[in-house]
Amino acid sequence: MVRPTSLPTKTRRIATFAAAGLAAAALGVAVPSAASADPVIRVDYPVNGTTAIKATGSTLQLGPGALKASLDLGTGDLTADLEMPPAHGEFKQFGIIPVSVTTTMIEETPTTGKVDLATGATTSTSKVTLKLSNLKVAGIPVPVGNNCKTKSPANINLTSGADWDVLNGGTMSGTYTIPEFQNCLLAAPLINLTVPGPDNTISLKLGAATVPPEIAKKLAAIGD
Repeated sequence: MVRPTSLPTKTRRIATFAAAGLAAAALGVAVPSAASADPVIRVDYPVNGTTAIKATGSTLQLGPGALKASLDLGTGDLTADLEMPPAHGEFKQFGIIPVSVTTTMIEETPTTGKVDLATGATTSTSKVTLKLSNLKVAGIPVPVGNNCKTKSPANINLTSGADWDVLNGGTMSGTYTIPEFQNCLLAAPLINLTVPGPDNTISLKLGAATVPPEIAKKLAAIGD
């Protein structure tokens, strides 16, 4: 994290306003007037997590990724870009046949959400297309092409947990439905028989918020 103590002396005051804005969102206190000229702050959160696929009885490890968020301290509106690497998953088809597949989450539109400026509680919605690749059944590669994706994005709604605060991160979790897949060549019937369905769970653990390097450079330029 780029902290005020790591910036040149002339820019520490400016960086402190950004930190004060974060604290205001987390603690429900007034934002210093010097920060009011630009009530939108940019921070990044490291992200790790898991998602459990109900239909296959499998769990995918997610991350390490990043949530690049912008928070309006006046309204509590949150917008963010979620970046996650492909996730490897394994399960037993019919409880017998081993299946492995790589799943990539593609964010179709920026994540949107709301921060309660009085409590710090946060909700968010992401529209994510799931893309499958590297499918193997009983260790044998099964071609799925380069565009094996859900027919429509999955709506992933997350709510912050009891351990959450805007400064230090915490847990956000929710459930979602996986739509049917298309453009998966001859594997489409097997995939749509096995994977889609409701009541899939996801839990993301966000680390402490950090000031992005590009923002730190702008702060330094302002203070010089």
